[in-house]
Amino acid sequence: MGLASRHLSPVTRHKKIMSKTLFEKIAAREIPANIVYEDDSVLAIRDIAPQAPTHILIFPKRLVPRIAEATPEDHKLLGHLLLKAAEVAKKLDLKGGYRLVINNGPDGGETVPHLHCHILGGRHMAWPPG
Repeated sequence: MGLASRHLSPVTRHKKIMSKTLFEKIAAREIPANIVYEDDSVLAIRDIAPQAPTHILIFPKRLVPRIAEATPEDHKLLGHLLLKAAEVAKKLDLKGGYRLVINNGPDGGETVPHLHCHILGGRHMAWPPG
C-alpha cells in the first residue's frame, strides 16, 4: 500500500478497491427500486425477496459497510436510521408491531456489505428468529 493510501479512512480505501454496493447504485438511481422513503441521509425500499407481508430495507446513503465497522462519528446517522425506520413502519400502518433486523457478517446473514435495517411486519414474528 502506498503512502497516500495509508492515510485514507478504511471506508475510503474500501470504496477505492470495491465497486459501488447494490445500495449505493440504488441511491444513485443506477438500479431501479420501489422507494417508500427518502431524505438526505437514508433511503427505504421494498425488499425484492420479502420475508414478511411488509419487508422494507432502510439504509444510509453514505457507505457504512456494517454495524461492526461503524465509528463514533456515525452515531447521528445510526440514530437517524432507527428513527426513520420507526417512521416508515408507522407510515406503512404496522400497528400490530414489527421487527427491525440488522445483520452483521456472513454468520449473521449479511449479504450486502452496506449497513441496512430490515423492517418486517404484517404477520406474527416467531421467537427465536433464525
